[in-house]
This record gives sequence, C-alpha cells and structure tokens, in this order.
Amino acid sequence: MPTVIVLVATLIAFISVFAIWVKRQALETETWTDTSTELLEREVIRDAIAGFLVTELYDNVDVQAAIAEQLPAQASALAGPVAGGIRQVADEVARRALERPEVQALWADANEAAHERLLAVIDDEAEAVTTEDGAVNLDLSVILERITAELGVGENLASRIPEGAAQLPVMDADDLDAIRTVVDVLRTLAWLLLAIALGLYGLALYLAGARRRETLRLIGFSFMVVGALTLLVQRLVGDGVVSALASNSAAEPPVEETWEVASSLLTDSGSAVIVYGIIVVFAAWLAGPTRIATSTREWLTPQLRQPRVAYTGLAVVLLVLFWWDPFPATHRLVPSLLLIVLLGIGVEVLRRQVIREFPDRFTTTSPGGVAVRIADQMRAARERRLAPARAAAERPPEDARLAALERLAKLRDGGTLSNEEFAAEKTRILGGS
Repeated sequence: MPTVIVLVATLIAFISVFAIWVKRQALETETWTDTSTELLEREVIRDAIAGFLVTELYDNVDVQAAIAEQLPAQASALAGPVAGGIRQVADEVARRALERPEVQALWADANEAAHERLLAVIDDEAEAVTTEDGAVNLDLSVILERITAELGVGENLASRIPEGAAQLPVMDADDLDAIRTVVDVLRTLAWLLLAIALGLYGLALYLAGARRRETLRLIGFSFMVVGALTLLVQRLVGDGVVSALASNSAAEPPVEETWEVASSLLTDSGSAVIVYGIIVVFAAWLAGPTRIATSTREWLTPQLRQPRVAYTGLAVVLLVLFWWDPFPATHRLVPSLLLIVLLGIGVEVLRRQVIREFPDRFTTTSPGGVAVRIADQMRAARERRLAPARAAAERPPEDARLAALERLAKLRDGGTLSNEEFAAEKTRILGGS
C-alpha cells in the first residue's frame, strides 16, 4: 500500500512542478520582469529587438522626408541616400543602446507595465488598463524614441513616430477566455497539488510501519524521478516550441534563447528536486543497518545527544544554505519555512534514534567531556598493561609454579642462569609448594 501511495504522489508532484512554474512565470509580475531583463542581457535577443525597432521606425516614419526637411533645397536629392545609409547603421545604434543600463531600465519598466495590464485584463479590471478589446501589448515606443534620437538626424524624426508603433503583442483578445480559464485553474491547483503530494508522502511513511526507512528511501527516489522527468520534458517541449515558433533557421536562435531563459526556473526546480531526492536517500541510508552508517551514527551521537549542539549545527547549515541560495525554495518564504521544518524533523528523528542505539555513549561536548574521554582512554590503556599480571595472579598455585619453572628453564637455556642457579631456584619454587 505505501508503494502505491508513493507512485500516486510522484505523478501529482510531477504535475505540480509544471503548474507552479507556469503560475510563477506567467502570473507574478516580479518574475516576469526579471525574466524579461535577463532576456535583454542575451546578445541574440538584443539583436532581434534592435531589428524590430528599426523596422518599426522605417515602417511608421518617412525617414527620407524627415531628412529632406533638414537639408538645404539644393541638397534635398541626397535625402534618399542618407536615409539608406542611416538604415545600415541603425541596427548597430539600436544594439548599443539596448546594452546601456538606462535603456535596459526602460525595457524593465515597459515589461512590468505590460504584465500589470495583462493581469488586470485577465481579472476583468478594465478600468485599470488602457487596452483595447482585451489585447495587451508591450509598449517599446519610449525605447524607439530614444534610439531614434541617437541616430542624429534631427529631433523631429522622433516626434513623427505615430502612437501605437513599436508594440509587441503579449496577449491577443481572441485568447482571453482560454487564458482566464487556465489562470483560474493554476491559481487554485498550483500549490494545492504540491500540498497533496507532500501529504501522500507523509501518509505512506505513516502506513509503512517497520518498513519506514525503506519507504523513505523510495520517496527519495521518487523525488529524483520527478526532477529527471522535469528536465527531460523541459528539453522536449523546448524543441517543440522552437519548431513551432521559428519560421526559418534565422529565427531559431532568438526563440531558443527565449525558451531557455523563460524555462530557467523550471530547470532550477527540476535540478533542486533531484538534489532533495539525493538528500532523502542519504538520510534513509544514514538510518540504516550498514556498518558505515552505524559507525557514523555512533560518531555523531555525542553531538546529537545535546539539543543545543544539534540544532546549532542545523542553524549553521541553514545559514550557509540560504546564503548560497542554490534552490528556488530558498527564494521564497513559504517553501523556505517548509524546508526548515522538514530538516528540523529529520534532525530530531536522528537524535532519538542514536539515543536509543547508544545510551552509554559519552558526550565530549559537555563541560569536562573532553577530559572524561581522555581519562577513559588512559584507564583503558592501563587496564591493557596490567592485564597479563592480573591474569597470572589469578592462576591456580600449581599453574603459577609451572609457569615459574618454565621461565627458569628459558633463562638457563639462554645462558642467563647456570645449572647450579637453576637447581637452587627450582628447589626454592618447589619447596614453596
């Protein structure tokens, strides 16, 4: 029965990983903005956005006419070649502009505003947004104006950009109903699925009885399977996304980079779940009957017997963990609290086990404990030295005389005693009988 429960929990946990990823990536403005900022740090994305902005400029503004207005009448014929020349360098100007922090800040602001409008439309808060018919666009007009001004062809060129230019679609009105349905499901089930999975794991442990350690090890392997499947699906879905969205080979690099950044949280989650599984399997091994595990528990007993020392050690581990910040769980309050609670339970279970197994194990970390350990070692060494003499003293009298005669014979044979001395000592020993 516990094995079946663990299998069901594994399936639910696998689904919950993707549900939580979509919820965080799509419905959290901070995550959306951070992802967008990371996208702009990729060169291939900057190149694509620069090309889009320059195309928008030339599609929406008569650059040649704007340049002609800046030239003398006799030189107006040069407006065409100048406009063409500017088009050739405009992409490079746009790329360099997108590398600068102030322009990247404008990009982040535009993405934050677009996502807030997206959530407002999804939540049917129409009065809070300026979208039309439920469509949401990423407004890059401010960045386009900034780039246009840097082309050096006159201030009136930027002023001619019409309203609505440089808009990247985020959500089409036709998709609104479907998106609202998905959002409602995600908001309800994302964390609920994870809670159900963890509850089933706990139920499996409760029902395992004497096989609790084996069940814990199975749960660890379950985590590892969930993480591995997550990474596999992320890769397979990524290949499908690139094939579906890239219309030609030239469009593949930006799509691949976009998917890599957008799914980085999913990759981190899958990797973290694998690490959690390894930790759980190690915990199950540490509690097991193998000689190395038993020796390790015995070695740890002096520290674990004392709650202050055991939980101080746990606190140090947690401080290092949260400083290192390697897992998505350490970024957020609720998962962090859950991680702390689970690790605390694990330490307490191990404490109780070693106290039962090694009740007489001395505590070297208590006041005077080191001195007690040294005294015990000295006493044991003294006992080993005195053991032969004590054994001889405890022998029966007849055995003692025989042992003495054997020693005399060895001394005589070795030349230490003469025959006369040997005879005298033998008489003395036998006469004492």
